Amino acid sequence: MPHPRKYPQDLIDAAVSRVHQQRAAGDHRAVTAVAQELNLQRRLVQTWVTGARQAAEASTAAREGPALQRADDADPWEVVLPPGLLWCRLCAQSMTAVMDCDENLVYDCPPGCCRSRLPAVLVVDAIGRAVLRHAPRIVPTTLAHPHSPLTAAACAGRVISRVTAGHTCTDLRITWRPVVTGLVPVNEYVELARSLAASNPAHARELLHAALAAVDPTTAPADPLYADAACILGEVLIRLGHPSAAIRWATYAHHAGTHLHGPAAGTTLTALHTLATAHRLVGHHQRAYHLYRHLAEQLATTAGPEAHRTLAAQASLAVVLHQLGHCARARTLLADTITAHRHAHPGHPASDRMVGHLARMWQHCAEQRHHHPDAG
Repeated sequence: MPHPRKYPQDLIDAAVSRVHQQRAAGDHRAVTAVAQELNLQRRLVQTWVTGARQAAEASTAAREGPALQRADDADPWEVVLPPGLLWCRLCAQSMTAVMDCDENLVYDCPPGCCRSRLPAVLVVDAIGRAVLRHAPRIVPTTLAHPHSPLTAAACAGRVISRVTAGHTCTDLRITWRPVVTGLVPVNEYVELARSLAASNPAHARELLHAALAAVDPTTAPADPLYADAACILGEVLIRLGHPSAAIRWATYAHHAGTHLHGPAAGTTLTALHTLATAHRLVGHHQRAYHLYRHLAEQLATTAGPEAHRTLAAQASLAVVLHQLGHCARARTLLADTITAHRHAHPGHPASDRMVGHLARMWQHCAEQRHHHPDAG
């Protein structure tokens, strides 16, 4: 079915690319999220994604022949590595997956690099086979094809910190993450990562990936040590600018904390805050709203309605309300929160930050010429 003429091809390509970027980052609701971001119908975006997949499959089959057929018959758009894993040796910049003019998925550098593009299916196949040789245990056996190189490549970020690509698909230099051995207990890695989370988050991430190398957050049972490590990893990934990757670890930490300690425990609420923050930064505003509201309710019960953490959660809730378009409600909630915070915590710098958020809300409404009834 041809695409409606009112949608330019640039928009269709951008939407498809955004969906698969989010899928590569672990977002299983990528089509819905992109549809909401672009204010489009989910069915329309799904049609575009399906069309791109079918075109890529046909092109790959015609150009490559049966030599590259896989037992798992993977979606070509899903034949991608975790974001930020593949780097170019020539320009020392990160390579990203894009569709070329022939509708083939390739890895390309930012503008300015003179290297040729690399076929994604060959790069991913080589890296996946390396994972299966050196660390097959990290590939969850619950997946449909755990022994497929494409499946293994999707998990590569847990044991590989960087892949540097030369001129060809076989000229790859793999940097493996440090392995947690029996000589150093996992809890020592976690404690060291906790101490480095603020000052050296990149090093903390390496330690936490090593500690969690054998953990699949989607299927792992609740474990207090792994839940603690997952929560720290979520915070570190947010600090490093990767909120999409933080969602699955924060989700595991929150679910495990709820199971082990209850929904009102301090560790559980910390994980809940991390999860809400990750969803907000990714743009999942509706999900973030429900998480922040739950967090504020729990903190009001455990810490008190005037505790700093409770009021901070309310302020974040107001920000998300504004992002959802409920401007008047957001301004009223944030103004009331500022008043309560100033009364309970005079001189606290968070009050000024809240005032800054409120000012930006008013400015945004003025710039967009919103006509809201006065919040009474």
